[in-house]
Amino acid sequence: MVGTLGRLYSGTGAFDVVGRRRIWYSISGLLVVVCLASMLLRGFNLGIDFEGGTRVQLPTRGAGGAITTQQVGRVFTESVGQPPESVQTVGAGSAASILIRSAALDTKRSFALKKALFDQLRPLGKDGRPSEQAISDSAVSATWGGEISHQALIALLVFLCLVSVFLAVYFEPRMALSALIALVHDVVVTAGIYSLVGFEVTPASVIGLLTILGFSLYDTVVVFDKVQENTRGLLGLTRRTYAEAANLAVNQTLMRSINTSLIAVLPVLSLLVIGVGLLGVGTLKDLALVQMVGILAGTMSSILLATPLMVDLTMLRPAYQQQAERVALRREKLARKSSPATEGEATTSEGAVSSVDSVRSGDSVTDPPKGTKTSTAARRRGQPAGKSSRPSGKAGRSARR
Repeated sequence: MVGTLGRLYSGTGAFDVVGRRRIWYSISGLLVVVCLASMLLRGFNLGIDFEGGTRVQLPTRGAGGAITTQQVGRVFTESVGQPPESVQTVGAGSAASILIRSAALDTKRSFALKKALFDQLRPLGKDGRPSEQAISDSAVSATWGGEISHQALIALLVFLCLVSVFLAVYFEPRMALSALIALVHDVVVTAGIYSLVGFEVTPASVIGLLTILGFSLYDTVVVFDKVQENTRGLLGLTRRTYAEAANLAVNQTLMRSINTSLIAVLPVLSLLVIGVGLLGVGTLKDLALVQMVGILAGTMSSILLATPLMVDLTMLRPAYQQQAERVALRREKLARKSSPATEGEATTSEGAVSSVDSVRSGDSVTDPPKGTKTSTAARRRGQPAGKSSRPSGKAGRSARR
């Protein structure tokens, strides 16, 4: 455990993230397929703002004391004959009220509901006395939710276009394409998990979905900036390939990404535990879940998806393929110098071919161990390394004389 933490904080490239990208592709692809299947087959639990319905609101204080959501839900079910979509407390202090959301109610059932609420709960008006006017109702049209969805879609497209232009100018077009694929992955995974869990989709959910895109983009830009720093002037060097330089960049920013994600997830998790579990504020649930899932998905995609995709796109260019071949040839020469001559050239040739194939495909290849010139020369003369070839005994004394 200590060794793993040490490697995380040192960022020495010990974790082969890029070299195992086929595993990450498979996991991400499976997750996307599951999420798409859930959205197509299961669908979403759309709230009243998207499907239309009736909204009833009353104070939390009554003539008999505090009014609870359980009491309101029971009265609603008894008077209407069906349970409400949701009953939640909104606001705080003297401005707190109970909000009921249900399917569309006609005038007769709406009147019966308001009368039952007043007769059994006696909510207090602004003057501190029980008042029927303290109970308000309104009809919500489904077109309002459609307008929200339309505006959110426009905002998403504008955001993606601006991101593409920024990344293409600041970095390179292939980086912009990789980042966009990662962003689409985050949107699909977040929406799919929302569909699987079955939480109600509200305008707060849509707003939360848009906010997590900024976090995902931030994490991706941090990694890409380090990749650009490590690969500057790489085509003229033979120390490491583009894939290895990108993998080193991921390792160098890995702990930063993990720490940032943890710091961002903790307050969002507190919204779910405290806001929903203890305080019972349902509106926080819609915002907290989409943000928590989006942050985790964004962190995963920036590390395990965006950078490997960028490496694959980069290795399609002949210049980087040729640089990878030069790296393989350099390592072949180093391996040949450090290996005994008695082992023959067959093993070296096979290792060279394997090394060239690996670096050309973008996989990580470690440098071979380096030997000393003295030990190599000694092996070629058939003598143990480190021993002198000076004659000994009488012959040696005669020669010295």
